[in-house]
Amino acid sequence: MDTRQQELAARIAGRRGAVRGPFRVWLHSPEMCERAESLGAFARFDCSLPKHLRELTLLMAARNWDAQYSWNAHVHQAIEAGIPEAAVKAVAEKRDAVFDNEADQAFYQFCREILEEHFVADETFAAALSHFGSKGLVDTIGALGNFTMLGMCLNTFQVDLQADKEPPFPDVRGYARVAAAPGNDGTRP
Repeated sequence: MDTRQQELAARIAGRRGAVRGPFRVWLHSPEMCERAESLGAFARFDCSLPKHLRELTLLMAARNWDAQYSWNAHVHQAIEAGIPEAAVKAVAEKRDAVFDNEADQAFYQFCREILEEHFVADETFAAALSHFGSKGLVDTIGALGNFTMLGMCLNTFQVDLQADKEPPFPDVRGYARVAAAPGNDGTRP
């Protein structure tokens, strides 16, 4: 690594404990890495959403992109933060998740519609807006965008596909082929 990459790696390791996952890829472009890390830190730690919904957003984007690394890294954190296991299982199986909390259900529906349908119905938007306000919805879209970019990076560069683990998404085409490729160490150069 050059000096700039070393500086970024040290900052990332200091904030996140280590340089792993997508950062190993993004460091190839220090400018991209710096900006992606900043947005990711905001989405994960500093945005207006409560922690359990930040984790739900990450899981939903990970599942939308079949990003095994993100899913495995956050599934237990989401449950610990308060996302019901039944809802996590529904997201993993691409079924509708049900939440007892009205705000959580509105949030889930908002995220599901934008990820799956690419638009949000007026009724869904109004319900989410009433619970989270415009700032919360902007932060939600920012988080979903960040976690979508993350999933795309992880899949493109085959970051830590964890061939030794059962895939969390059994319906994913191509996973077994990629993970089982001879010499695949889980990360493309």
